[in-house]
Amino acid sequence: MPRRREIPERIVIPDSKYNSMLAAKFIKSIMRDGKKSLAESILYDAFDIIEKKTNEAPLKIFEKAVDNVKPLIEVKSRRVGGSTYQVPTEIRQSRRTALGIRWIISYARTRSETSMAVKLAGEFLCASSKE
Repeated sequence: MPRRREIPERIVIPDSKYNSMLAAKFIKSIMRDGKKSLAESILYDAFDIIEKKTNEAPLKIFEKAVDNVKPLIEVKSRRVGGSTYQVPTEIRQSRRTALGIRWIISYARTRSETSMAVKLAGEFLCASSKE
């Protein structure tokens, strides 16, 4: 946390296919070594798989999955006297979204399917149905 001035929040440009800010943030979180086109193709392939399986709009399922995974409260350590207490605190909206995206990606990477697009599609479907 800077002491001198407040750092402005970066403006995220929406993705080209769905015009969604959340999808753009998700693409940037999937991306490794600056390979944005590969990250885009992984997410869009996952959306195609979702559309084939459910016959619904994949962006709705994606947004519902991220909303279901977002945390509302986290615990922070507070030192009072000689002991440390875990104090529950509310999380601001941008951190909620970032944590939800990070958790979905990390759990998708540990799944046993073959490709990352299939793993992500499975994780989106599970998260949207609150599993």
